[in-house]
Amino acid sequence: MRILSPAKINLFLRVTGQRADGYHELFTLMSCVGLADTIDLYFETNGIIIRCDHPQVPRDSGNLAYRAAALFFKRSGIPAGVAITIDKKIPVAAGLGGGSSNAAAVLKALNRHFNNPFSLDQLGKMAAGLGADVPFLLYGRPALATGIGDRLVPYPLLRQYPVIIINPGFSVSTAETYKNYCFGLTNDKKNINNHSFIERTAFDAATHLVNDLESVTAARHPEIDRAKQRLLDHGAIGALMSGSGPSVFGIFPDAQIAEQAFNSLIGQANERIFLTELLTGEDTAQG
Repeated sequence: MRILSPAKINLFLRVTGQRADGYHELFTLMSCVGLADTIDLYFETNGIIIRCDHPQVPRDSGNLAYRAAALFFKRSGIPAGVAITIDKKIPVAAGLGGGSSNAAAVLKALNRHFNNPFSLDQLGKMAAGLGADVPFLLYGRPALATGIGDRLVPYPLLRQYPVIIINPGFSVSTAETYKNYCFGLTNDKKNINNHSFIERTAFDAATHLVNDLESVTAARHPEIDRAKQRLLDHGAIGALMSGSGPSVFGIFPDAQIAEQAFNSLIGQANERIFLTELLTGEDTAQG
């Protein structure tokens, strides 16, 4: 079985509180994009095997796809038997949800292969135990998320904007970023909260792009602000860091301007640049 495992971006991200268990409460608008890993699943095997040639991707229980498969087999009572080969296109530890997307894709693929022993709601509860972004990536369509990112409200008003993603070529620890986030010290004056943005609010790329975590990551990595400015200089309506970073994306008004920008942007050493688009339709759901 071959499946695609798309990246996600946060079109805005507000940190609204901190929980007793150490997790942070969020309010965020997320969308999948066309940048995706390819995953092949082979069932003529015993146990769980992970294959990936990317040096930063673990091949044991440290891999979220492995943990997703182990959870599926444990909950279903089906004997474990799958080899998972990941062709990694999404940069690792980049704020794009690559590992979480792999986990969501594997959950849905195993459920389909074994004749749907779990409902989508049951899969969602399993996904929440794997990571904050996994429930959204299981759902696969634009959504407003609260809680730790696991409470989802569909957002149907997003256009299929062209997007350019710049990944500066280094990784950022999500845990460290949240650890260094200080409430009340964000310099962003944009007021996006549960009252000002709802599922009927029209998204405006020129005004709604905001990420409370950006100032934390950018303070340590000035490449973030430079990448944003390059995207704006090449015609982006707005630019923002995704998640805890370090990847930065620009939203473009149309495909022609985005393609011209992509062809003009010159990557720095170790930098990767992707031309893609927001995925907004029913076909973006994984599986």
